[in-house]
Amino acid sequence: MNTTMKKHNIFKAFGMAALLLASASCTELKDESYGSIVSSQYEPKTEADISYVVNAAYIPWRQTMLLWQGVVRSQELSADQDVIPARLGIGWVDGYIYKRWHQHTWTTEDEGVLNGWERTFNGVTACNRVLSQIEDNVIDIQGDARERLIAELKVLRASYYYVLIDLYGNVPIITDFKDVELPEQSTRKQVFDFIVKEVNDNLPLLSDQARGYYYARFNKWAAHTLLAKMYLNAEVWTGQAMWNECVTHCNAVIEHAKATGDYGLESDINAPFVTANENSKEIIFALPFDEIYVTDWNAFDFHLYTLAPENQATYGFTDRPWGGVCAIPQFINSFDPDDKRLAEWYIQGQQYDASGNILLRSSDGNPLIYEVDVPSIDASDVDDGFRWGKFEYAHGITNRLSNDFPLFRYADILMMKAEALMRDGKPGAGELVTMVRSRAFPNNPEKAVVTDEQLKGGSVYDYGRRDEYATSSEGGADITYGRFLDELGWEFCQEGRRRQDMVRFNAFTTKSWFSHDKSNADKNLYPIPNKVLLTNSKLHQNPGY
Repeated sequence: MNTTMKKHNIFKAFGMAALLLASASCTELKDESYGSIVSSQYEPKTEADISYVVNAAYIPWRQTMLLWQGVVRSQELSADQDVIPARLGIGWVDGYIYKRWHQHTWTTEDEGVLNGWERTFNGVTACNRVLSQIEDNVIDIQGDARERLIAELKVLRASYYYVLIDLYGNVPIITDFKDVELPEQSTRKQVFDFIVKEVNDNLPLLSDQARGYYYARFNKWAAHTLLAKMYLNAEVWTGQAMWNECVTHCNAVIEHAKATGDYGLESDINAPFVTANENSKEIIFALPFDEIYVTDWNAFDFHLYTLAPENQATYGFTDRPWGGVCAIPQFINSFDPDDKRLAEWYIQGQQYDASGNILLRSSDGNPLIYEVDVPSIDASDVDDGFRWGKFEYAHGITNRLSNDFPLFRYADILMMKAEALMRDGKPGAGELVTMVRSRAFPNNPEKAVVTDEQLKGGSVYDYGRRDEYATSSEGGADITYGRFLDELGWEFCQEGRRRQDMVRFNAFTTKSWFSHDKSNADKNLYPIPNKVLLTNSKLHQNPGY
């Protein structure tokens, strides 16, 4: 199936599913419902029909991660790789929300705190709604297909709780769409146990297909990956390490990949991030995007979010970029200069238009040159800082990219297994990390090799305050397994996960960087939004807020 047709079919399924859900909310329906499916008459028969039912429940994953002030920003702007500084002549002060993210001084009223909660619980509600419709036979599906669909929806619902347990910890577990009582708050351990049980109980009923109608859906291998992530973070989330369990679920994916070729590392580091990336064998679970079918303004706007306005002439964008996020200089300086990921995933140096002419800064007519340095969170020029470039920016793209966004990929399976082995005192981490690194050093293969002992060493990140206000030196030698944390940073930059990794390595609140000072350990969790507390008296705020 060609790329255009495949994208069309995926989003046709999303659209029809949304109509189905919308029609189900009506109390009275007429047969003359030409523009939608009458849910009381909808009897899914084929794999395509079933995908129409389930796909709408996946839409909140895209919204919670990537809509304006979403979870990608919650994970990246609070950590040590990325920053949105105030930009001379452009803005990006926005009531100091980005400064609060950077300095861990967010409030219970901040939009970024609220969005992660509301949008992710929208996903929980969407799953509960469809499950209720199936239970009530509003969606008439019987036999094995019914059981498989229920299993998939329960695993999908658990995946939303994976976001919630990470960001907020102590959240209510809601499984009944019709229950109108205020939900009780659960402990982080209770949420963890719920997620793990839901996925383990329903995993056998999931499809083992990697592509086709199961692309961008929870098949068995995406579920194994989700469990591996749960077990990898178990010590932080429950107080009990579960390294063996993490390795077991990584091995399930690895063994399937070896037996079938469904998954594997791409030889080209860019393959999982190009515009037409839906056939990348490295992607295990992705959020599908297409500029035509996904119409939210900020659905996937990394290109506008990071590039200077003048770069519109480079790529022929239909909209002028806003020049916001850039890399923190200390992170860029942690890369080996020969690492291909630095050269290809960060836009840097002199900028040119599509014809190869030098781009000039609109403010003063000087050449637009992205330099690594940034003065501070409070002051920067249009070309201070290297820009995000991991995802391909197709020429002529609108305000929305058409790249699918990989949430789980095969490199992560190898790195999770490596970390679990290392933390459990078992050999093999170096070999696995070397496999991932080998793609980044094609001209210097010896530099790709890393040993178990090296991974146990400290970080090479030069931590400490480093802006025009203050300079301090902390280094990263005292971070346990800090070199492994570095490897995660180099491989998974710009993918919306850095905060989670830093918390697991006890570096998120214990280190300073750029315009950020050390913070209190309570900041390892976000607060429950004040808006939510005002609507549910059964909820109690997280400690420290």
